[in-house]
Amino acid sequence: MTPRATYRFQFHRDFTFADAEALVPYLDRLGVSHVYASPITTARSGSTHGYDVVDPTTINPELGGEEAFRSLVKALRARDMGVIIDIVPNHMGVAGSENGWWMDVLAHGQGSAYARFFDIDWLEPVLLPVLGTPLSEALDQGALTIEVEDGKRFVTAYGEHRFPLRDEDQAGSATTDPQEIRAVLERQHYRLASWRTANDALNWRRFFTVSELAGLRIEDPEVFEAVHALPLRLYAEGLIDGVRVDHVDGLTDPAGYCRTLRARLDATPRPADAPPGPAYLVIEKILGAGEPLSDDWGVDGTSGYDFMEEVAALLHAPEGEAPLDRLWEEISGRPADFEAEELEARRHMLAWAFEGQLTRCVQAFTALAASTPETEGLTRGMLRRAIERLLWVFPVYRTYGTGDAAPEGDAEIREIARSRVAAHVPPGEEAVVDRVLEWLAGTGPGDTELAAEAVRRFQQLSAPIAAKAVEDTAFYRFGRLLSRNDVGFDATRFSASIAEFHADAVGRAERFPRGMLATATHDHKRGEDMRARLAVLSELPDTWRETVLRWHALAAPHADGVDPGDVYMLFQTLFGAWPDGLAIDDADGLVAFADRVVAWQQKALREAKLRSSWEAPNEAYEGAAEGLVRALLDPGKSGDFLADLQAFLARTAAPARANSLAQVALRYTVPGVPDCYQGTELPDYSLVDPDNRRPVDYGLRAQLLAGSTRQGAEKLALIARLLGLRRQHPALFASGDYRPVDVRGPQADHVLAFTRTAGEERLLAVVALRTAEATAGTETPAPARDWWADTVLDGLPEGVETRVGALLCDEPTAILIIP
Repeated sequence: MTPRATYRFQFHRDFTFADAEALVPYLDRLGVSHVYASPITTARSGSTHGYDVVDPTTINPELGGEEAFRSLVKALRARDMGVIIDIVPNHMGVAGSENGWWMDVLAHGQGSAYARFFDIDWLEPVLLPVLGTPLSEALDQGALTIEVEDGKRFVTAYGEHRFPLRDEDQAGSATTDPQEIRAVLERQHYRLASWRTANDALNWRRFFTVSELAGLRIEDPEVFEAVHALPLRLYAEGLIDGVRVDHVDGLTDPAGYCRTLRARLDATPRPADAPPGPAYLVIEKILGAGEPLSDDWGVDGTSGYDFMEEVAALLHAPEGEAPLDRLWEEISGRPADFEAEELEARRHMLAWAFEGQLTRCVQAFTALAASTPETEGLTRGMLRRAIERLLWVFPVYRTYGTGDAAPEGDAEIREIARSRVAAHVPPGEEAVVDRVLEWLAGTGPGDTELAAEAVRRFQQLSAPIAAKAVEDTAFYRFGRLLSRNDVGFDATRFSASIAEFHADAVGRAERFPRGMLATATHDHKRGEDMRARLAVLSELPDTWRETVLRWHALAAPHADGVDPGDVYMLFQTLFGAWPDGLAIDDADGLVAFADRVVAWQQKALREAKLRSSWEAPNEAYEGAAEGLVRALLDPGKSGDFLADLQAFLARTAAPARANSLAQVALRYTVPGVPDCYQGTELPDYSLVDPDNRRPVDYGLRAQLLAGSTRQGAEKLALIARLLGLRRQHPALFASGDYRPVDVRGPQADHVLAFTRTAGEERLLAVVALRTAEATAGTETPAPARDWWADTVLDGLPEGVETRVGALLCDEPTAILIIP
């Protein structure tokens, strides 16, 4: 069943199925058709997100368990609503001792029934990088003990980590003797080590750089069945209508996995009173610049990061790029060329955080090269240089197959990689790169099984390198305009034209009309309305320059020792995240805001890895940066700065509101299934997690939705109106075509218009874009009628209003059902 519109809930022990059930009437009044749930399977105790699954076969008791889930579904079904759940096939949480599968592997090694479930290299014991020091020091410090509980012995470390012993080592008593403990540990199927060894020596695949999440071999049919038993049962019982697949690029064969899951869902009978199939199936997939999603995977589309990028780029004015480039370079001393920043981050991450995974990838290619006389002359060093340099410049997360199984786009990806890598290849080693690319294409020589293993390792390394280097490193170093740095965004592209947006929408209508449309997620780095507000700066680059240089001067007494680039990104954050209604004399409100900004700043500094890091926090620098935040948000120390900031917020409020309403209008009208992330039906100025997962005041939202005027809630009102149209005209939004409407006149570059038609029904959408020149400093987000002059829409039926000034005289969007 394809949802009409979804609403994302982040479930955890403080927001349970019962809490969601109480909100079902509100969601129904709002107009959504499906709850879109974060993972509901049993996660590590206290998990705030659910992606650290410890038992995929049961529903999390902290959320209320299966009984409470069934009650939620019953309440939804009573209103013709449903549930889509998030599933996690790539990894499981292995921190602590709650994961029974992992504990069994540690106790029994390759003899465990679950040994094949995890992506482990079994040439040596499983490395467990959990100690704060090397093992010898931990033993000498008395940090390890052997204890006995219920007749079984186990090892503890620092009192919080518990590790099972082999069956053969159960006999005996508790002990704190270091030598006895060492002797026992040397016989185990695992090896305890310092956490600092993980990057270099880990012999199992983890999720990115998170050693608490172990990769699953979901390509194994037995593993697939065990991990998917619960969602397949829930679908068979009519309790869910589909799934969103987390991190599909981490899998060995994403395409094969998706096809298998689609086939299993389609073959699953449903109760007669359940909504009819097919199941809704979307995947979390980061698409590179120009990268298409293959249409033969059996999925309905992505979970919406691509749309988030498209609409965000549309809001940015291209004329702001050059002056903002110059401003960033002048202030920070860093390049305005994101590709240079990305290259440095990729080299950094590959040489350090992924050394162990890179080494095993090179080993696999070395074994492959040695399997045939044609390539036996390729040394390990040659192959390492070729592989690492390809990973420096790989244009997308990964490729998806070899030979006849490879999608057409893979060939183009390899060609782009070959052209990019040329500048980095050592003299005379171009042929080595070509050979690696041949193997990635499935055309190289050598043993086929060794080739498959080598390619798998490359594909499962290129994806995390891209994610960690771009989203979790370069995005925190590159501060030209922070609204262009978010999950799935192409930071090399400053803006998108109206024609490009139309082309993307037409393509989605043709290929993935049921793909999810998101503008906020649990992973976003900045809330949708924060990005919309920051986008206004692209329209006012000269004004912004004057303002920010003035702010630098005002902040100077408090900024000693803080890098100017970090100060500049802080200014953007204070402006973009400033809460609506926060007064500069509200001491408590300013402290609360400062706390949020400081948490963001600490994460930003550590992710950037320039002046601090998670591995080695620079407390002195972080303290200086925090002192700057608190000083700037203290009226007693920075009254002039706060007054200036408030004045600039007031000047940009109208165009920022226009941007916010534009992205709402587009999300709910273009082809696809719109999702509303929890709480974002009101303005969302959130920062990166955990800020974007704060509790939501649903009482306020319900009150505003029920009100007659909805004063101050124009975003909520627009969402409710558009969801009402989607409910009244389901076919129009589910299957209606998408046709751009030509605009002519002096302000044609500031209007995006299109129609959607299904049978006799037709919708016209008209959205104002980049109108700060007309609305900055005013009270309304809609430009005055005379500003539009004789700008008109072409090609509409007779009798339909075509004057843009008449259509957008009161609001920056016009969504109409027309003849």
